[in-house]
Amino acid sequence: MWIDTHCHLDAAEFDADRDAMRAQARAQAVSLCVIPAVERAHWAGVAQLAERHGDAYALGIHPLYVPQAHEEDLRALDAALTERQGDPRLVAVGEIGLDFFVPALCEPAMRERQWAFYTAQLKLAQKHRLPVILHVRRSADLLLKGLRQRPVVSGIAHAFNGSAQQAQLFVDMGFALGFGGALTYDRALQLRRLATELPLAALVLETDAPDIPPHWLYQTADDRAKGQAQGRNSPAELPRIAQVLADLRGLSLHALAQASSANAVRALPRLQALVDFA
Repeated sequence: MWIDTHCHLDAAEFDADRDAMRAQARAQAVSLCVIPAVERAHWAGVAQLAERHGDAYALGIHPLYVPQAHEEDLRALDAALTERQGDPRLVAVGEIGLDFFVPALCEPAMRERQWAFYTAQLKLAQKHRLPVILHVRRSADLLLKGLRQRPVVSGIAHAFNGSAQQAQLFVDMGFALGFGGALTYDRALQLRRLATELPLAALVLETDAPDIPPHWLYQTADDRAKGQAQGRNSPAELPRIAQVLADLRGLSLHALAQASSANAVRALPRLQALVDFA
C-alpha cells in the first residue's frame, strides 16, 4: 500500500470528480491520504473528506493564509483540536510553517506575523501532543529554530528542498522529509541527490495534489499559451512518482512501499490505526 502524506483533496480542482479521483487512487493502491488544512474555513471540510474516504487529516493555518488570518483563529484551532482529540483521523497540526519565496510574505511585518503564527501553532502541537506538517520554502533554518524552542513529538517537512545539513537536522529532531513530483524532473539534481543519499528511514512520499505536478503532467508557459492543458496532479500519480525514487535508490517498488509507509506511521503515529484498518 501507498500513503500520500500530503494531498489537498479539498481543493477546487477536484470539485467535479472528487469521489472518482479518490477511487482511481485507491485502485492504484494509494490506501491513505493525509489531507492538511490551510485555513480555518477548511477545517470542517478536510475532516469530513477524511471520514468519507477513509483518509486522515490535519488542522492548521498555512503561511500563505496568514495575511488574512486572525488571532481568534488560533484560539479556534485550540478549541478544534480539543474537540477532535478523540478522532483517530486527526493526525497532525498542519499545514503550518514559513514561506520566504512569495515577495509579499518577505516584508518585515509579514515575516514577523508568519513567525508568530508558526510558533503559536507549535505551542498548540505541544499542548495536544500532535506532530506537525511543515511548509518549508526558503525557510528551513528559521523553522528549525522554532522547533528547537518548541520541540514537538515528530512531523513531516513537506516538499523538502533544502541542504543535506538542514535535512539531517530535521531528521535528528524526529522528522521525515516529504518527496513528490519535483523529484521527477531531470534538472532537480540537488533534490535527487538528497533523495538518493538520505537514509531511507527519513523519506515519505507525497503528491501535494493538485500542486507540484510530476514532469509527465507539466506544460511550459509556451505550451499552455498554445492551448495545451496542464495535467492535473492527483494521488493516483503517487506510485509512478515512487517508481522514480525507487529507480534512483536501486530499490524495488515493494521495498519502497513498505519503507515509506512505515516512515509515515513513525512521523504521524496516529496513522497506525488507519493502516491497520485499511
